[in-house]
Amino acid sequence: MTDQPPKIIFPCEYPIKVLGRACEAFQPTVLAIFRSRAGEFDSSGVVVKDSRKGTFQSITITIEAKSEEQLTLIHKDLMDTGLVSMVI
Repeated sequence: MTDQPPKIIFPCEYPIKVLGRACEAFQPTVLAIFRSRAGEFDSSGVVVKDSRKGTFQSITITIEAKSEEQLTLIHKDLMDTGLVSMVI
């Protein structure tokens, strides 16, 4: 018996939370990456939260994920910005 994570069946609704330091460029940069890699998504479902002291921000976006490769590319693009601390 192996302890492998469950397989994701694509396409599917897939929420992604992005954490980073709050700055003017954070939200526009994150949203631009999602638009380029996932096309249009329901922007009314985007949830932005500030940390208690306002130092950090999280953005949760639900996309229609089409493949594991797409998710990997989104993660790489986000981390390559230098603005993102973590992608969950």
